[in-house]
Amino acid sequence: MVDLSHLNPRQKEAAKYIDGPLLVLAGAGSGKTSVITRKIAYLIESCGIKAHHIAAVTFTNKASREMKERVGQLLQGGAGRGLTVSTFHNLGLNIIRSEYKTAGYRTGFSILDQDDAKNILKDIMMRDHDQDDDALDMVQSAISNHKNDMLDPEQAIAKAENPQEMMIAQCYSVYQRTLRAYNAVDFDDLIWVPTMLFKNHPEVLQRWQSKIRYLLVDEYQDTNTSQYELVKMLLGNRSGLTVVGDDDQSIYSWRGARPENLNLLKVDYPHLKLVKLEQNYRSTGLILNAANKVIDNNPHELIKKLWSDKGYGDPIKILKCKNDEIEAERVVTGIVERRMRYGGKFSDFAVLYRGNHQSRILEMKLQAHQVPYKLSGGQSFFGRTEIKDIMGYLRLLINPTDDSAFLRIINTPRREIGPSTIEKLSEYSIRRGISMMAATTELGLEQLLTPKALDKLKRFGHWLNNITRMAYADDAVA
Repeated sequence: MVDLSHLNPRQKEAAKYIDGPLLVLAGAGSGKTSVITRKIAYLIESCGIKAHHIAAVTFTNKASREMKERVGQLLQGGAGRGLTVSTFHNLGLNIIRSEYKTAGYRTGFSILDQDDAKNILKDIMMRDHDQDDDALDMVQSAISNHKNDMLDPEQAIAKAENPQEMMIAQCYSVYQRTLRAYNAVDFDDLIWVPTMLFKNHPEVLQRWQSKIRYLLVDEYQDTNTSQYELVKMLLGNRSGLTVVGDDDQSIYSWRGARPENLNLLKVDYPHLKLVKLEQNYRSTGLILNAANKVIDNNPHELIKKLWSDKGYGDPIKILKCKNDEIEAERVVTGIVERRMRYGGKFSDFAVLYRGNHQSRILEMKLQAHQVPYKLSGGQSFFGRTEIKDIMGYLRLLINPTDDSAFLRIINTPRREIGPSTIEKLSEYSIRRGISMMAATTELGLEQLLTPKALDKLKRFGHWLNNITRMAYADDAVA
């Protein structure tokens, strides 16, 4: 049996409640992860729910890894085998992978990151609307919001009220066609596609409802409309739901998050039970009093008051500096001085800043004072666009049947091979049962493409076949 003795009364109540939908209003540092992990173990060991019928969903890979590890430590033997602990986007990806044919994709579909998607959108805007890069971020954000709000391109076009909105909607339409031709999805599709799949294919929804019989959702205040609908459809008319959230910790409204989804739960589930976790295990009383004063100004329906038994704590210092350079200097010298006075390690200190643009001046000051540091975040070497392009070429040289690599490099550098050409090539390759690379040099394409489009494809295909032959037959280094 799972040990719940380490939980406080409110945490224990949340962990053991299974009689209906539950909202756990969890303040910062209130031990919500312990509640979620122990509830999963309780469901498996005490309630007899098989692990493969339970799904726990959160927003970051780090949180899902930590949650899965902690559940594994609580369970004996193979009791946790088949348990789903993932981000929303990984859950959506698994649904698309299982239902890719119904969703209209081929096996091996690609997932485009923001930069890849932006490059496609940039080409569409320049070609169809003579728009420069200045509007690119705005258009990409608007398309993302359309998907988060469950609007398809046709609905977006119908709703457009001015020329700019119409331009965005038209770009959205061509962008989605291009993604289909590329056999690709973007980040927002990982939620939007499964949600629309469930909406339009009841048999698929029923299959996943049979698979997931109890659902736990963390950071519920950060869900957008499509994520909310995905949860609602997976749950159906059942009551196996625990959501954990705090409207005061909602920081993603700028990218479509709707903290009011917490309030909607009471409408959708009239018998919803509310448990408040208000004891903070992380901070002193002074910090919590200051936080409560700030939070009191927020408009919200769900009221809570954080408290702590860690004592009053040290005073909060607020330093006003003339500019960013003086600010960075004060931060770094403060770290050096405090370490010299009280001892400890540099790893005992952390510096939080609001935007990545602020890191440069801080790094310069840290280096000037010989303070070792580790910068969190930043882009991986293999995440850079140019590296992914090179890897795409290498993948295709090694495996000419790799359609996702083919689609990545077909227009890198730009070869003026449009989405309609790629769409027809894709359909032809599926019909013939061959790769897209092999299809580029087939005679049957003459019936589908214009002479100009056919010429560009053939030239590309012959060029890459020649490079492949040289790589295998000649001196690759030379």
